[in-house]
Amino acid sequence: MDTFEAIRSRRAVKHYDPKYQMPAADERKLMEHALLAPTSYNIQNWRFVLVKDPEQRSLIRKAAWDQAQITEASLLIVLTADMGSWNDRTERYWTNAPAEISEMLVGMTKSFYDGKPTLQRDEAMRSSGIAAQTIMLGAKAMGYDSCPMIGFDPQGVADAINLPENHAIGMIVVVGKKLKDAQPRGGQVPYEEVVLTDRFAK
Repeated sequence: MDTFEAIRSRRAVKHYDPKYQMPAADERKLMEHALLAPTSYNIQNWRFVLVKDPEQRSLIRKAAWDQAQITEASLLIVLTADMGSWNDRTERYWTNAPAEISEMLVGMTKSFYDGKPTLQRDEAMRSSGIAAQTIMLGAKAMGYDSCPMIGFDPQGVADAINLPENHAIGMIVVVGKKLKDAQPRGGQVPYEEVVLTDRFAK
């Protein structure tokens, strides 16, 4: 599918065929492409939890206001991020770079994030968002539909997946075969209101 068509046709679908099982090869292809999503300093801080156990899905559904797509979609992906990845064997992010470049970037990464917990959390959210969009567009290109979700109790989901300390949940994305189209788009804000040139008006 053309990239622009995938962008235009991607919608937040709520109703999925619970009998459809995504082939393992499709799941692997989708997630391997998610790993190509960019991250600052290549820290690859996202951690994708694919929830497959039915009982665990039921727990997450309870924590997500009983939204049916949690248990009915083929894939339930909890996008989390390790907020300490910037300092976790940082040299491994640059193993393919020349030694002098690797050394420089490792030092820059550590000085950029060290002692800045707000920045570390912000980076977790940025990386999760970019990865989520990569997953959703990839899914659309493969003939699937998806839905990004923030409607859940974060602590309830964290408990269900045993979220490690110093990790954050960005969002949930479900992927599957739709049973029902999304609602029509609610309305777009005018282009001129959201696309600005140079600066905001005084």
